[in-house]
Amino acid sequence: MYDGVKAMIDAENELGGGAAQAGDADVQTGPHLKKIEDLTGFPVFDKDVKSLLSKNLTREVWAELKDAKDKHGFTFKEAILSGCQNVDSGIGVYAGSQDSYTAFAAMFDPIIEQYHGHKKGEKHTSDMDHTKLKCPPFPEEDAKMIVSTRIRVGRNLAEFPLAPGVTKD
Repeated sequence: MYDGVKAMIDAENELGGGAAQAGDADVQTGPHLKKIEDLTGFPVFDKDVKSLLSKNLTREVWAELKDAKDKHGFTFKEAILSGCQNVDSGIGVYAGSQDSYTAFAAMFDPIIEQYHGHKKGEKHTSDMDHTKLKCPPFPEEDAKMIVSTRIRVGRNLAEFPLAPGVTKD
């Protein structure tokens, strides 16, 4: 009997039928998602969600990257979990290391272009000459409120994960 049932299931699967396998069902996004394991299928965003993740995460990108990891072991699902939980996020995706931008390029490239206006392959040039800044003076009332200013510059070391990809290991 077992062999007969197995043969029927195999035939059904060959024809494209059969029950959905675990992980095939779409997953509604929102704060109920608590951990990576909750992303068992394609994340579905409500129509009013405006994050760049929601606009760029297609079924094709999901199929390509859902099981991908960068060279530091940071997974694609880790990269998108926060944006799937916090649907009011503007961007919704994090790089775990410099390699995340390459490993998950199908997701990151369009987001970077939309957010920063830089296409893949374009070179960013920095000009640190403060005399070229176009910054009009503050109105007097606003200027009186400014007591101090702080500028933070963060730098990651090559070949080390970025903050979201740091682990205890």
